[in-house]
Amino acid sequence: MPFDKIDIESITEERRKSIAKSIHTISGEELKKLGNEVFHDLDDPWRETFFQFIAEHSDATVHHAITSDGVNMLYCRDTDKGIWFVPGVGKGILSPAGRQMMREGIEGRS
Repeated sequence: MPFDKIDIESITEERRKSIAKSIHTISGEELKKLGNEVFHDLDDPWRETFFQFIAEHSDATVHHAITSDGVNMLYCRDTDKGIWFVPGVGKGILSPAGRQMMREGIEGRS
């Protein structure tokens, strides 16, 4: 699909809705299990990034949400940091827009 035909506003709105529906706190044990399921290759540099994120936020509340298009998002509001991944496809640091969507999802749950 050509990039000029992508409706980013529609995608963003769908992601916002699915985050609001799926957001939940996730325990350290659940995070470790998720990391082992997604990053099973011990040489994957993102495995180290994922588990480093867990270690850095072991005393904080971490939220997990899955968007309508399969993006997993992990976010810690205390540090305003997060990561995203689509198993087998891609991963990265949560953007400011992604962090904002997660904050909105958390606030909607309160």
